[in-house]
Amino acid sequence: MRATVFAYDPSEPVEARVDRLSAALEGLDGLTLVQTLLLGRFAGRIALVSSFGAESAVLLDLVARVDPATPVLFLDTQKLFPETLAYRDTLIDRLGLTEVRSLQPDPHDIQRHDPDDSLWSYEPDLCCHIRKTEPLAMALEQFDGWITGRKRFHGGKRGALPTIELDGATNKIKVNPLAPWTPDDIQRYLAERDLPTHPLVKDGFLSIGCVPCTRPVKPGESPRAGRWAWLDKTECGIHGEGI
Repeated sequence: MRATVFAYDPSEPVEARVDRLSAALEGLDGLTLVQTLLLGRFAGRIALVSSFGAESAVLLDLVARVDPATPVLFLDTQKLFPETLAYRDTLIDRLGLTEVRSLQPDPHDIQRHDPDDSLWSYEPDLCCHIRKTEPLAMALEQFDGWITGRKRFHGGKRGALPTIELDGATNKIKVNPLAPWTPDDIQRYLAERDLPTHPLVKDGFLSIGCVPCTRPVKPGESPRAGRWAWLDKTECGIHGEGI
């Protein structure tokens, strides 16, 4: 299918732009949707935010097939698994990504709030805020929208995840090309494209974040059950509360 070139008008209210995008793009397959986002006047105005986690290779590959110079924002919290950092480098080389930007927390924030590296254990929301939410918000200032890899099958409020939405925190367009994909769709694409998987997947890690806040998923649990498993917390905050 040929991608529709979306006409970008910076003077248009963002709410109207989201409505227009939703009407035009809802129902497009993943690759066609990504093509539409990255081609034409929207080019350079949108970034992909990727964790380089368990299922990240799918969306990264879709983007690389269209434009490997697309800005990819990677939140290096300085608490990630070594396997995640190695996997990031593997995918950058494999897919030919040329604009991966590793975002790190402000050293002054770390010194002020987490000098002994234990903030995650007693105030995890603040830890996520200084290591993820704030660095991402700053990086997104130069863009009008961002692309995420969230999917409905991950459960919770993501079960009703739209393909196109308005991000309330940043007042920017947020696009979820894989929202309707199923686990079978993910595995089929990985196999068809012969993409490498995150090395921790084989050990039961189906959603991979920071080392102290991530555990393997038990049989029958949702993919995100291993995140902050000892808390009533399922999100780091970059997508707002609970989604």
